[in-house]
Amino acid sequence: MRSANEALIVIDIQNDFCPGGALAVPGGDEIVPSVNALMDEFAAVILTQDWHPAGHSSFASTHSAPPFSTTEMPYGPQVLWPDHCIQGTDGAAFHPGLRVDGDLIIRKGYNPEIDSYSAFFENDHVTPTGLEGYLKTRGIDTLTLVGLAFDFCVNFSAVDAARLGFKVSVREDLCRAIDMDGSKAAAIDGMKAAGVEII
Repeated sequence: MRSANEALIVIDIQNDFCPGGALAVPGGDEIVPSVNALMDEFAAVILTQDWHPAGHSSFASTHSAPPFSTTEMPYGPQVLWPDHCIQGTDGAAFHPGLRVDGDLIIRKGYNPEIDSYSAFFENDHVTPTGLEGYLKTRGIDTLTLVGLAFDFCVNFSAVDAARLGFKVSVREDLCRAIDMDGSKAAAIDGMKAAGVEII
């Protein structure tokens, strides 16, 4: 067991991000057994869950636009995704093989006007999810991140955590990437620049 100041953050291992889902990440389900095993090493385990209302502003269908195109939002450029992880649907549920006996589930992306990749902030980089306060009140300062997708929600979460002063590592073997237009390589560069250790 690791020390009490360390936590495992399990990002968005949900049906819609696994093969057969609305926004499937290739091999997304492959990491589940190893992530489950890793949970036993940590005194604190936090899971995140993408949790969008129907008609979310980040959905391509909301804008009658092609999926994976981009639009400009008040907070900056936004990829328009296929409808995914809609509240209460099977697609939004955690992968059926994933352990969900962690300490906390953080739901994100529920504000219809703004997307939320990061476990810490909505995409305006200002509105907090509350995770930072939870970790700090528990005396947790060291984080290991795993999950989906490496180049979006894991990436944004890791960079935000490092900027907030946490010591952060990402287990690349326990993540899978969408890798859209070089997004995986860009994510690696960005995380390293922020001080994230990729292991």
